[in-house]
Amino acid sequence: MAPLTSSVITLNINGEKHTLPVDHRTTLLDALRERLDLTGTKKGCDQGQCGACTILVDGRRAVSCLQLAVAAEGRVITTIEGVADGDRLHPVQQAFLDLDGFQCGYCTPGQICSALGVIEEHTAGWPSAVSADVSPKAEAPPLSAEEIRERMSGNLCRCGAYVAIVAAVARAAGDATDTAKEAVA
Repeated sequence: MAPLTSSVITLNINGEKHTLPVDHRTTLLDALRERLDLTGTKKGCDQGQCGACTILVDGRRAVSCLQLAVAAEGRVITTIEGVADGDRLHPVQQAFLDLDGFQCGYCTPGQICSALGVIEEHTAGWPSAVSADVSPKAEAPPLSAEEIRERMSGNLCRCGAYVAIVAAVARAAGDATDTAKEAVA
């Protein structure tokens, strides 16, 4: 009996269910771009090194070129197309726009998805490689430029817009902190 080489899967992407047949070797990136026409997620290196294909899977950052589509079934996937609230940009998107956190724009969808993950990880208290105290009881360090650069280091920008990207993430993180403080008050 020949081994099964394809399956029909249902993916939950940006709040919508998509059912499609896929070869077991199909990456999530290729399923998004070629099968579902969600072309905001970019194919850069196709080796997990540039971050252009970064999306959120169950709220955590993932490079979609290394994830198989069949392994994403049952997970909650957010691509750049699902970040805005209708016509209202997400604060991270708005900060990138306001502070010119892009030049050619090719890496921008991955940068924005990664920034969303960075802000969530920082809010949850996760340390980074440059955090002074990484003990389990340590509080999250301030989201300084050094922290942002380290946390965003998996996303490359060939144009070199890093200064503006760091500023945009810092602004968006500040907005998120202010919003969280307002929600508690």
